[in-house]
Amino acid sequence: MTELSSLTPSSRIFVAGHRGLVGSAIVRQLEKKGYLNLILASRAELDLRDQAAVSRFFARQRPEFVFLSAAKVGGILANATRPAEFLYDNLAIQTNMIHAAWQNGAQKLVFLGSSCIYPQLAPQPIKEEYLLTGSLEPTNEAYAIAKIAGLKLAAAYREQYGFPAISLMPTNLYGPGDNFDLETSHVLPALIRRFHEAKIWKSPSVTLWGTGTPRREFLHVDD
Repeated sequence: MTELSSLTPSSRIFVAGHRGLVGSAIVRQLEKKGYLNLILASRAELDLRDQAAVSRFFARQRPEFVFLSAAKVGGILANATRPAEFLYDNLAIQTNMIHAAWQNGAQKLVFLGSSCIYPQLAPQPIKEEYLLTGSLEPTNEAYAIAKIAGLKLAAAYREQYGFPAISLMPTNLYGPGDNFDLETSHVLPALIRRFHEAKIWKSPSVTLWGTGTPRREFLHVDD
């Protein structure tokens, strides 16, 4: 397998989702390390849910390395109220990307998933072998199922075709470029906004969802 260590400053690198929280962090790190031959496309320029458009893009651009950080993402409220969108959009994005990367001879693909793929009541700390051993968290089940499918698809293309696709499952990320919309944000930016607004409005208290007993793990996106 070709490893990421074989990247050179002239390598053609496609970062899908480069305007998002994770994608923008990947771009920052690549540019910092001198990899400037980046292939970037906004959602208006390339709809990753459109298989034909993705195929044409890969055939034209011929990226050697692909970071698949594009996804439809959101917090508990967005996941719980729009499960069809989270399942369909993410299945389409990752299926089109992985297939087109393999079809057009990419040397490596990195698929970014989520820690929500693990069972709701998985022992802590979570180990890889806990995958598919129990029920998922109901509020983001659709998103988790899509991400599990992406992980398995990458593994299937690696097994059947020898395509060097790997999957990374980061924990809850936060940092520059985060989403602070209270209806679609994840927990940390939502908390930051609530505390910020409480300070501005001089509110005596802040009301949060949940019991306060669940423990969460967070990682700054640039780390």
